[in-house]
Amino acid sequence: MFSRVALRYSRPALLAVRGATKPGLASKTVAPAAAVRHLATEANAPIVRGSKDRRMNLRQPRSTAPVHNLDATLTIRDGPVFHGKAFGANTNISGEAVFTTSLVGYPESMTDPSYRGQILVFTQPLIGNYGVPSNMRDHWNLLKYFESPHIQCAGVVVADVAEKYSHWTAVESLAEWCAREGVPVISGVDTRAIVTFLRERGSSLARISIGDEYDADEDESFIDPGQINLVKRVSTKAPFIVESPGSDVHIALIDCGVKENILRSLVTRGATVTVFPYHFPVHKVANNFDGVFISNGPGDPTHCQETVYTLTRLFEDHSIPIMGICLGHQLLALATGGRTIKLKYGNRAHNIPALDLTTGQCHITSQNHGYAVDASTLSNDFKEYFVNLNDGSNEGMIHKTRPIFSTQFHPEAKGGPMDSSYLFDSYMANVRAYKDSHVIKKDNKPSQFMLDILSKERVGVEPMPLAASA
Repeated sequence: MFSRVALRYSRPALLAVRGATKPGLASKTVAPAAAVRHLATEANAPIVRGSKDRRMNLRQPRSTAPVHNLDATLTIRDGPVFHGKAFGANTNISGEAVFTTSLVGYPESMTDPSYRGQILVFTQPLIGNYGVPSNMRDHWNLLKYFESPHIQCAGVVVADVAEKYSHWTAVESLAEWCAREGVPVISGVDTRAIVTFLRERGSSLARISIGDEYDADEDESFIDPGQINLVKRVSTKAPFIVESPGSDVHIALIDCGVKENILRSLVTRGATVTVFPYHFPVHKVANNFDGVFISNGPGDPTHCQETVYTLTRLFEDHSIPIMGICLGHQLLALATGGRTIKLKYGNRAHNIPALDLTTGQCHITSQNHGYAVDASTLSNDFKEYFVNLNDGSNEGMIHKTRPIFSTQFHPEAKGGPMDSSYLFDSYMANVRAYKDSHVIKKDNKPSQFMLDILSKERVGVEPMPLAASA
């Protein structure tokens, strides 16, 4: 059953392989699945008219020549306009302006899929001083220094940028990286004033414009990522597998925008992980796994109704251990009848205190979310697990009798802190206890056939402008 369903969902990737056999070219070599990418050709790239009747090719290549010292503008819809200097890519973008108070970890933050569609304002005054590391992979084929293969945020706002970097892992500057990835950055602006506005007004739509300034009254120039199913954009398009040699358990992970270090946190603890697209019917193949995991991801959780349905069926038909992080936590709550709310300006930092209501211990946590679970709507089968000590919002839930729990914060945060990483140990203990509880022991290790046919990395996930998915 698992093989049939997995192969069906692998089909989009197989059809997208360039170099597939054509008439008269029977011996043409087919590219490996790991190299599959969904690439739009210029011939069928849609053309739309933007503000001021400008024609925009929605699927133009992201990379641009680096810009330096060009005038740039950050325009907040129905709010202030900030003038500064551009560096990075020479392109205009729109998105939701949010801020993070993290002091370190800008490569990890900028590549976190949860930031897709957002303009990221750093409160740390100086950004870029330790440059950008390489895309080196570890022995699990996971990126060592990034949370995904590309920059995910739409744009970046900083007070000051370090043009000269110094670090032993660095291979390029922040400006060079952003230009290569097609991400504009504005510097020389008062980020304190921006954050003060966002804290008072709440996260707001905004634009970064290079050169000429956009009129804030032109509503069509502001794209609202909250109206887009961003998870569809960041989730793998076909299953892939991360093998942990000698592993004793096999976990199904629902990819809503999974960070590399979540995968690493599982495989280092002895789990082989098969990663499925967000809309994959995991409930149909759950018997072939020892645990289910729901990842982080961007945007409004109510867009992911297919995932919510899958989780609802998992609750009804299986007793398998489940853990969710961030968006995964919100989707679990929705699947059990709870509700989610949009926070005024979200929680994005590496220093947020969360109280464990089961032990009374406080943990310093890393967070990145704009939505939260309304704890008053939790099912009677669940109790609140963690609470945010800054704003009182819910930070987790735990089932009263079954091995199911979730957290709003990130216990795996690559930039730290690691106070709550023990939660992965708790989850793995649940998984192994569930596996050992079967009278007839099941070997859920992936077959060699599945190891050979599935990709070893994300499939078909490429950046493109938000307007292409509106």
